[in-house]
Amino acid sequence: MQHGDDTNKGSNQKGAHHLSAKTVFSLVPNLMHHYHPFPQKAPGALKSAASDPRTAQTTSPAYRLAWADEPFLLRDDLRPLRLQLEYTKPEKILAEAGIDSTIVVFGSARIRDRDQAQEHLRVAEELVKQKGPDDSEARESLRIAKKMLESVKYYEAAQEFGEIVTKNSDGNKLVVITGGGPGIMEAANRGATQVPGGRSVGLNIVLPFEQRPNPYITPELCFNFHYFSMRKMHFLGRARALVAFPGGWGTLDELFEALTLIQTKKMARIPVILFCQAWWDRMVNFQNMLEDGVISEGDLKLFSYAETPQEGLLNGNRMDGAL
Repeated sequence: MQHGDDTNKGSNQKGAHHLSAKTVFSLVPNLMHHYHPFPQKAPGALKSAASDPRTAQTTSPAYRLAWADEPFLLRDDLRPLRLQLEYTKPEKILAEAGIDSTIVVFGSARIRDRDQAQEHLRVAEELVKQKGPDDSEARESLRIAKKMLESVKYYEAAQEFGEIVTKNSDGNKLVVITGGGPGIMEAANRGATQVPGGRSVGLNIVLPFEQRPNPYITPELCFNFHYFSMRKMHFLGRARALVAFPGGWGTLDELFEALTLIQTKKMARIPVILFCQAWWDRMVNFQNMLEDGVISEGDLKLFSYAETPQEGLLNGNRMDGAL
């Protein structure tokens, strides 16, 4: 009898030993679903802290929740944290929006649409009438206004390009991304809105002039940056192609950084297309750079030219299969 009891005991121990976690949790189906090791979420903590009685202690800056303490987050020595946040926020939002492929459009913030350019010219002509033809400031204003009217063609081309890309993007799989401001950036975002359901991204940056979000960016994809470095990472992180229209320092900076990253193999090669070869030939003498030995012949193959929005779309090995 003792022997039999020992046998049963051993059998029970063996069964208990083989009872899996899966079996245990199957007894309580909702146990894992409702289990939260840290049930209080950050928004709740913030609300709770705000309801604390006001005392010398609770009103002290030291008492504030660190991640809700703006003066603390703005300290110079917390720049690494702010850089991380500026990278992470757009990264999360773009991923949640299903955007993993973009076509980057760079270009001048000062080039306007036809109506604005004509109004600018009218104001400049009025200024010359008021101050006289010998006033150097009035003459320069008129000269620039005439140039801006000539440059309307670039605005219109960028707008058409944004529309064509969005129309052919197979359900928003390929999205136009710009610097989010006026000028060429506005034009490309504007073109995307002309397609029903079209989306486009704007990466704005806090500047003392020029930079305000244009009204054509998809609102939930309109970002704002303080750090140029983080903004540039998001320009190129999802880029399948890059098109540079005529522009100033910002356009040149962004273009040449992209070319440098491709040249040094810090990023995958993508088609880089310069719109209007005649303009670029006047601004940058690539041939002289080659002749002086500061670039190689292969570097000139890192980009191509386009004269029309359609050609821009087709150049660069058919957008490297992006469309």
